[in-house]
Amino acid sequence: MSLITANKLSKSYEPVEIFSGVSFHVPERARIAIVGPNGIGKTTLLRILVGEESPSSGDFHKARSASIGYLPQNAVLEADHSLWQECLTAFEGLLKQERELGELQEAVSANPDDQELLETYGKAQRAFETIGGYSYETRMRQALAGLGFSKEDYEMPLPQLSGGQRTRALLARLLLSEPDLLVLDEPTNHLDIAAVEWLESYLREIDSAVLIVSHDRYFLDRVANTIWELRAAGLETYSGNYSNYVMQRDIRWADREEFVKTERARMLKEMDYIRKNIAGQRTQQAKGKLSRLSREIRAIEERGFAGVRGKKWSEVGTSGRPMRVEEAYQRLKALPDGLDYKPPSFNIQMRSKERSGEIILRAEDLQIGYPGKLLFEVDKLKFMRQECAALIGPNGSGKSTFLRTLLEEIEPLDGEPRLGASLEIGYFAQAHEDLNPELNLMEEIETVAPHMLPGEVRSYLGRFLFSGEDHFKSVSILSGGERGRLALAKLALSDANLLLLDEPTNHLDIPAQEVLQSVLAEFEGTILLVSHDRYLIDALATQVWRIDLESQKLQVFEGSYSEFKTAQDAAVAPREASASTPSGNSKAVKKAKSNGRSKNEQRRLQAHVEELEEGIAKIEAEMAEIEKQLASSSIEPGQVQTLSEQYAEFEKQLQDKLGQWETATQKASQ
Repeated sequence: MSLITANKLSKSYEPVEIFSGVSFHVPERARIAIVGPNGIGKTTLLRILVGEESPSSGDFHKARSASIGYLPQNAVLEADHSLWQECLTAFEGLLKQERELGELQEAVSANPDDQELLETYGKAQRAFETIGGYSYETRMRQALAGLGFSKEDYEMPLPQLSGGQRTRALLARLLLSEPDLLVLDEPTNHLDIAAVEWLESYLREIDSAVLIVSHDRYFLDRVANTIWELRAAGLETYSGNYSNYVMQRDIRWADREEFVKTERARMLKEMDYIRKNIAGQRTQQAKGKLSRLSREIRAIEERGFAGVRGKKWSEVGTSGRPMRVEEAYQRLKALPDGLDYKPPSFNIQMRSKERSGEIILRAEDLQIGYPGKLLFEVDKLKFMRQECAALIGPNGSGKSTFLRTLLEEIEPLDGEPRLGASLEIGYFAQAHEDLNPELNLMEEIETVAPHMLPGEVRSYLGRFLFSGEDHFKSVSILSGGERGRLALAKLALSDANLLLLDEPTNHLDIPAQEVLQSVLAEFEGTILLVSHDRYLIDALATQVWRIDLESQKLQVFEGSYSEFKTAQDAAVAPREASASTPSGNSKAVKKAKSNGRSKNEQRRLQAHVEELEEGIAKIEAEMAEIEKQLASSSIEPGQVQTLSEQYAEFEKQLQDKLGQWETATQKASQ
C-alpha cells in the first residue's frame, strides 16, 4: 500500500518557481532520502507532505488511515512539562488502557467472585501485555539514552533544556509513537556520533516508513535504500543507498553529457549545410532542414536537451515559423549545455606556500580544560606531516577547546603542546567567529588579501558561488551555508600547511561537501579535523583521536575511520554478549583494576555483584513463568488477579535489583 502518492506537484513563491513536475509514491516500510542542493525545496516538499503547506499545482493523496510523525529542521518544543512527561505523550492510547485495566483490577478486588468480570479482566490484561503495556517505560529509557539524555534529565522541565535538547526530545517522542510514516528533516542535527549511530540502528529496525532530508552522507548510506534527487524540473529516483546513488548519478550524467555533445554536433553540422546551400541549387533541402532545426531549437530552449530526448514531435508540441538563418545560428550557439541538472559547485584550492617540518605536534602529560574543569588528558602524542587526524568525541567533551588550545587562545591546565617548525596554521571555526558581521563580503576577503584588486576579489568570490549584489551583502545576514562558503574562501587564501578544521561541512549541502572532500584529499599539508561527518572522516583520516569520557583520556588509533569502527565493534561485541543479561559480568569485574583496594575488599565487591546477578536471574525466571501462565488458554479466571499482582511485585523487585547491580558493578570495576 502507498502511504502517500503525488503527481506533477509544483511549488512557487511568485514570481519564483521552486520546483515542478514532482511525482512519487511512498510505500510502507520505505527508507527514502531526499537529496539536492540548498534552496531546491527539500524542506518545502516535506511541509507539503505533512500538510503544513499546499502545492501550487498537482495532485497529492495520503492514505486515510496513515499516521505521520514530523520532525522539522529547527523544531523546538514549547511545552512546560518534563522530558519524561513529553515522551509519555507517545503512549496516550496505551496509558488509557492502563487506567482502564487499573479500574478493572479495583472492580475485581471488590467483587472477587464475579466470574464474568474476572474473564474480562484476564482478556484486558493479556491484550495490554501484547501491545507492550509492561515495557513502554523501558523503551522510553532506551530512546532517551540513545539520543544522549542522562537519567538526571528525565524530570527536567522542557523550558530548561537547550534548543538542541528540545529537538532531541521531540525526536524521541516521535520515534516512540511509531507512526506509519516518519518525516525527518535533518534529524542528525544536535546529535553526536554515538547518538547518530543509535538512531541509524533504530530506523533500520522499525516498521514505520521513513522519509529523510539529511546532509549526513554516512547516515544516508546506513539508513536509506532509495534516493530521491530533487531538481527544479522534477524528481529522479535512484535505488540503493547514498553511495549507490553517487555511482548511478555519475553514470547518468556521463550519458547525458555524451548525448548533448552528439546532438549539438549534429545540429551544428546541419546548420553548416543550411548556410552553404540556402541560396544554392539545394535550397529546398536547406529550407526543410532549417524548418526542422528551428523547431528543435525552440523545443530545447523550452525543455532542455533532456526534455526532448526520446520524444516524438507530437509529444514535444513546439511549432512556429522557420527562423532566419543567422537567427537560427545564433540561437543554436546560445543553447544551454543541457547540464543544468548538475548543481552549481564552488571552485576551491588549498595550497601551501611553505613546507612544514616533519613533526607537527608533540604533547606529553597535557591537560585540556578550563580552571576547575578538566575535560581530558593527553598522555603522549606525536603528529607527523601530511597526516590527517580526526578528533571525535561526545558533544561537550573538549574537541573545539583542544583546537583553541593549540591556537593559544586557551591555556592548558597542565603541560604544553609543542608545535613543529615552519608552520602556517589555517583555522576554520565551527561558529565562524572569524567573520566580522559588520563587513560585507568584499571587505571580509580584503582582510586576508589586501593586495587583491576589487575586480580580483569579485572574481574570487564568484568561485564560491557569490555573484552580483552578493558581493556587497553584510556578513550578518548570510545564511549558514553562505557563511561556511565565505569562511572557506578566507581559509583558502591563508597558504596554510596545517589546517585546523572545526566542523567544516556544517551548513554545506551535499554537492558542496563533495567538493570540499575532494579538495582536502589533494591537500599536501597536514589536517586536524573535528567533525561529525563520518563520510568525510572516513575519506580523509589516517588517524582517529577519540576523547574517552570515562577515562578522560585522548585515545589514538592509527588507521581509517572504518578500521577504527571495525576494531571498536570487535571490542564491544563480547561485552554486549555478556551484558545482554547481568549474569556473566562478574567475570569482567574480576579482571578490573582494584584501584588500591585490598584483595579481600575486591573479593567482597565481586561476591556482592554475583549475589545480585543470581537474585536477578531468579526474579526473571519467576516473571517468565507468570507470563506463561497468563498466556495460557486454560487459566482459571480467579487466578488472573493474583498472578497479575505477583507479576507487578516481581517487576518492582527487578527494577530495584537492576539498580543495585548497576551501582555495584560500577564500583567493583573502578
